[in-house]
Formats: sequence, structure tokens, C-alpha cells
Amino acid sequence: IMGHQVLPFDMRENPSPRLSILHVNRTQENGVSMHFRRNKMQKQVSLPFHLSLKNFNCKKRLERFTGRMHDNVRVQSHQLLVVSLDHGVQNSSKQNQVSMSRGNSVKYFDFAIIGSGVAGLRYALEVAKHGSVAVITKAEPHESNTNYAQGGVSAVLDPFDSVENHIRDTIVAGAYLCDEETVKVVCTEGPDRVRELMAMGASFDQGEDGSLHLAREGGHSHHRIVHAADMTGREIERALLKAVVSNPKIAMLEHHFAIDLLTSQDGLNIYCHGVDTLNVETNEVVRVISKVTLLASGGAGHIYPSTTNPCVATGDGIGMAHRAHAVISNMEFVQFHPTALADEGLPIKPFKRENAFLITEAVRGDGGILYNQDMERFMPLYDDRAELAPRDVVARSIDDQLKTRNEKFVLLDISHKPKEEILSHFPNISAECLRHGLDITRSPIPVVPAAHYMCGGVQAGLHGETCIVGLYVAGEVACTGLHGANRLASNSLLEALVFAQRAVEPSLNHLVSSNVHINESIKWPLPVVPCALGGSQLNEIKQFTALTRARLQKIMWDYVGIVRSVDRLKTAEKYLGELELEWEDHLFQQGWRPCMVSLEVCEMRNLFSCANLVISSALARHESRGLHYIVDFPNLVESQRLPTIIFPNSSLKSTWSTQLVHTLFGDPICQCDSSNENKNGSLVGQA
Repeated sequence: IMGHQVLPFDMRENPSPRLSILHVNRTQENGVSMHFRRNKMQKQVSLPFHLSLKNFNCKKRLERFTGRMHDNVRVQSHQLLVVSLDHGVQNSSKQNQVSMSRGNSVKYFDFAIIGSGVAGLRYALEVAKHGSVAVITKAEPHESNTNYAQGGVSAVLDPFDSVENHIRDTIVAGAYLCDEETVKVVCTEGPDRVRELMAMGASFDQGEDGSLHLAREGGHSHHRIVHAADMTGREIERALLKAVVSNPKIAMLEHHFAIDLLTSQDGLNIYCHGVDTLNVETNEVVRVISKVTLLASGGAGHIYPSTTNPCVATGDGIGMAHRAHAVISNMEFVQFHPTALADEGLPIKPFKRENAFLITEAVRGDGGILYNQDMERFMPLYDDRAELAPRDVVARSIDDQLKTRNEKFVLLDISHKPKEEILSHFPNISAECLRHGLDITRSPIPVVPAAHYMCGGVQAGLHGETCIVGLYVAGEVACTGLHGANRLASNSLLEALVFAQRAVEPSLNHLVSSNVHINESIKWPLPVVPCALGGSQLNEIKQFTALTRARLQKIMWDYVGIVRSVDRLKTAEKYLGELELEWEDHLFQQGWRPCMVSLEVCEMRNLFSCANLVISSALARHESRGLHYIVDFPNLVESQRLPTIIFPNSSLKSTWSTQLVHTLFGDPICQCDSSNENKNGSLVGQA
């Protein structure tokens, strides 16, 4: 490690003096004695250090950063902030590039919201009444899972329906793993949240008498789905965005990718102070300091090759929260929507899609019938509820048909309904199919299951609170207990609306009591830097990362799909571990440094994080329940009717992908105590 430029921990408040290591001597205590040159002064200073390998997994990985490493040399990362890994003393311009100019690189808000879907926008409108707000979104504001939600919002608005019915339907669909208190809260408060949307200008379909047209979907015993044709999410997003952009208290940080949460630890408590982001348009790292942070970043559908989620759904929120030591729960329950459009069955094949086109549950709710390619109806063979069975049942039934018959898709037929009704209820689906030569008023729709929704996520309380003080979650990134082992159709937008509202009160309480000294944050180090590699190196990294992403997705589909086995899960775990190390090796061979960030690379590490969490959680559940069907344990086990918990301080792997980028070199404001890894619980368990 000769010649590396470093800053001692106690110099973080005045990082201008530059030092260069001149000599390194090993001590009897397996440590090292280092001699420094400060700036141009020839005076030498001897300091003892210990380099911990915790953040680097093994000596081999540390060698990538230092060039070479002697045996038994250990250095504690919290005692040393490595600013650059280039050899020799750097000139001042390079130093400024690394430590970053403070012009626009730090922004201050009372509230930072990561995600611009229904949960993030609804929360923003409420908390903006009490302070400044930043809505951080890595693409354009409308590019969220909300915008792609077709079906609707479930809420008891029919006098012949009841909250008790909705509660029962939710618990049954969730395979009795739902948190019953959460279910009661959401089903009770849901109707008011829908009325608030309408008061804000959201327009939903109405019947001939002027009342709301309520649809019915799989798993629901009554008509209770409020919808805007088959584009409900788009209409909700439109109404919320219109209100947000006209609010002067809300700043929309578009094309800002959230890298990692900023956390500190005081005793047993971890505190959140905001988030580091990458402006992907300017390639500038922007630190967003906030008193309250809401994580509403959506799901992780892109751990699979076919998903109805938009391209932004790469599990960023779950990955960030896990690295920050939040509790993660129920990650084995990945919902595959039974009916995504099967491009292979279309008369005119589309170009490769970024995401699968969803055929909403409402098509079956309106009377659509599933057939195999011989036009034989098959759902009554699997479940008495036939096409109206919950999604997990329908997806497994279709999967069985495809494997048994060696076919690529099944058929969903709605053509027996009146043409005018089909076109008025499903204009978006009709138009998409017609673009590819299929008239759904005359012919059945080819469909196949696709990854759709994460029922697991960051564990949240009844007000969206997490185990990290100042961090709240809402929407698909959260695991509130509402969905249990399988989400009831159209309960996702409902949950997002309810928890966005419920998170407001504790957020305001924390805002008042927060003891974060914002004025001192200017002293916090900013070791995270945008990737500044040459064009050929960067292109090579992008290409290899894209290939790695496709390989990860194939592993997940082949081994961690709709039907699982212990052997296949262990195979996936092995293949994924090898793939992750191969990817990291390639990055560092191309000149990548652990303090660098780019959109593609950061998304990839989040995909690895989420995929590993799904596999580990699936291996921990020794029963088949809801969305988790495993052939080795095909039955429900009452003693297993518990959530699967991944505790803090229990990284599944100690790889670069699992580490907070800004803590790799000891950022003091973000360094969490990890001296006793097991003090907060075991790696994976049920509780």
C-alpha cells in the first residue's frame, strides 16, 4: 500500500493537508506502522493502523484495492479514510475532484422521498404542508410501477359489500400469513384514501347511474375494484403529479439515482440522515441531507427476465435498506402475474420489450376464460374458483399446463363478451394487441406468467416505521404484513395510499425531535465519486454488466421460479455467488474502484442483493405457502406460519455489492458498529 494518499480519521473536519505513505512496517501484533509525508513537509509521523477485512470479504479482494497485501496485515476501516487509490501524491485538481466541490453537491431538505410512485407522491403532498420536500426519482417522475398498474384500487364502496369481507378475502389470498391488524387498518381506511384521490382530480369509471363502476378480480368475493378503464395507475399518477409539480415546497430531482442511505449509529440505534444520489444526466454525485427519509422506490421485478415492471424496478430500495441494516422480511414471496402478453403467440412479433405487457386481472374478472392451445378449459381442474382463484393458484396452474404440454403460452379469451364492452373496459389492452395483429374482440389472447410484485421487502410497522430511526417505507418496497404469502389483486395501490398517509404523523414527530445538525453536514466526507474511466473501459464494463444481468435473470427464472425445490435453490445460490465474484473481478480488472458509482453498476449490485435475499428466504421456509411452492415440502405447516426475517448486521455475503459505498473507507457519519455481528439476531429465521 506504499504511495497511497490517505487521510487519518481525526482530520476529517479539515481534509486539506495531503499525506502520502512512505514506509510500511509490520508489527508483532499483526498490525503495521506507517510513516507519512504531510504535504511538502519532510517531517515524518509514525502511526499504528489496523486494516479490517470485514468490508472486503477476503485478502484477495483487498489486493484489488491496494495492489499487494502482506500476510496477517489488518487495518480498521473506521480509522482510515482512503481518498484515492492512485499511486503517489496527487495534484490539487485531482484532489478536488475526489473530495468534490461543495457547490451543488449537497442539498438540504426536511423530507427526502425516494421514489415517485403513488406512495411517494401522496406522502410528499402531505408533508409539504410542514416543510421542504425532495422527491428523488431515477428516471422521469411518471416512470414507476404505479404508472403500469392496470386493474385498479380495491376499496369497500358498495353498500352490499363490507370491510369484514375485504379483510377475509385478503387473509385467504395471503394464505393466512397476513398481519391481521395491518389488514384491518388498510381495509378500513382504504375507502377514505380513494375518496381523497377523487377530490384531487383522479377520474374513475362510472356506471350509467353516475356511481363508481366497481369491477371484480380474482380472490375478491364482491365487486370492489375502483378503476379508470385498464389504465388506473396512469390516471392516479397523473392526478398526483399535477398536484406535486404545482407545489412550491416540493422539489423534483429527476434522473437522480439513489446510491445508498446515509446512516449513523448511537448505541443500539441507527439513524438515517438522507441519501447519496447520482445525477445520471450530469454524472454528478449529489448528497441529499434530510431530517426524515421515506423509501418508496418500488419492487425488484427485474431479477427475472420477464416482468411487468418498468426498467427502473431493480430492487434499489431493498438493496439500500439491507446494506443500511434494516430488517428485511418475506422475500421468498415473489408474485408472478398469471397473464402477461406472450409475444410468441402474436401474429406480428414485437421487438424485444424492456418489460412484459400486463393483461390485467380484470379480464378474468369480467368473464375471461383460460384455455390451453387445444382450446380446452383447464382452470376448473385445479381450483373450484376457476379463473377467479388467487394469482398464485392461477400462475401455478398455467405453469403446470405449459410444462406438461411443452407449450410456450396459454390462451385467455374474452371475445364472447360484447365488442363495445370489451373496448370500453380494456382500451389499452385492445390497442396493444391490435398493434401486433390481434383483435381481442374476435380472438383469444396468448398469455404467460411474468414476475409482477414483491410481497416481501423492508419490514415496516403500522405507520411505515423501520428499525432505522428517521427512515419510513411505503409501497412495494415495504413489507407491512398486508399481503402475507400472496397479494390479493388491486391491494397494492391501496396499501401504498394508506401507508403513505399513516407515515405522515410519525414523520412530523421525528421532524420536531430530530437532533441532526444540518449545518455541520458540510464537514461530512464525500468519498463516493462518479465513474471516470475511459470510454473503452466504461463500454466494456457496461457490456459485461448487461451480460451479467441477463445471466442473473436466467438463473432466477430457471431455479427460483414459480415451482421450486431445495436442490434447485441451492444450485441458484451457488451459481449466483460465482457470477457475482466473476462480475466484481471483471470490474476491478477494468480499473473500477470501490468508491466509484454508475447507474448500471449500482443497479447490478442491487439486483444481486435482492436475488440473494429471495434465495436465502426461500431456503429458510420448509413448507409450501402462497407464492412459495417447493416440491420438497408440498404442504402447509402450521408451525411455519410465521414471517421470514433477515435481521440487521447479517449480510448474506461480504462482497463489494453488499457494502455501503461511502463506508468502505470509513465515512464516520455513515459507519455502523458491526463489532458483534450476531447481537441483533441470526442470519435468516422466522419470528
